[in-house]
Amino acid sequence: MSRAAVSAEVRAAVERVRARVADAADAAGRRAEDVLLIGVSKTHPPALIQQVVDAGVADLGENRVQELVAKVDEVVDARWHLIGRLQRNKVKDVVGRRLLVHGVDRTSLARSLSNRAVEREVVQRILIQVNVGDDPDKGGCHLRDVRDLVAYARDLPNLAVEGLMTIPPMPPAGQDALAHARPHFAALREARDELLPDFPEVVHLSMGMSADLEAAVAEGATMVRVGTALFGPRGSGPWRKDVA
Repeated sequence: MSRAAVSAEVRAAVERVRARVADAADAAGRRAEDVLLIGVSKTHPPALIQQVVDAGVADLGENRVQELVAKVDEVVDARWHLIGRLQRNKVKDVVGRRLLVHGVDRTSLARSLSNRAVEREVVQRILIQVNVGDDPDKGGCHLRDVRDLVAYARDLPNLAVEGLMTIPPMPPAGQDALAHARPHFAALREARDELLPDFPEVVHLSMGMSADLEAAVAEGATMVRVGTALFGPRGSGPWRKDVA
């Protein structure tokens, strides 16, 4: 496929986000290289996504399985993450693609991923999604159920539980996004820290987006998921090859 040169606008956007991560890490006494930047590319066309990859953001996150599958062969040199809620009937389209599934929030989904991974003779990497704010509009297990779900999933064959993920509730109108999000990120870090003695492989914290990544990095995020600050406003719907 042909690859356009990286535009000055895209390069500047990547540099701005990298600088935000670096500044937040420095303020927290951390190393910027310990925070993986994931570009949330949902609704955006492969031509733009390729420029972001070529500018140095090789990890990409998609919310919808169908859109991810459509883009995988359109963007080169990328590593993919499924960050949206995964339905069990879509598991067959995910396992075997060498991607990290961020949103495992129930035993039935963990079991389906394991069964398919066994069939395909692969190891499926996952994060456990936690609804730290007990928000009815968000996916994720309750904080009190994290240990049980981690223990269940890590004992299933061909699953590798690598960490936890969360999306905090939206801040009330007029409230600072960083101040609102930080206690939720702290709660996820505390949950991870409580797990580490028994589950030392559960190290990652996937948390923080364009509006609140500084709070996430301050609380120990190892992965931040950034869309708008890298790609600009979202499109009106999922990208489709047949209408591109």
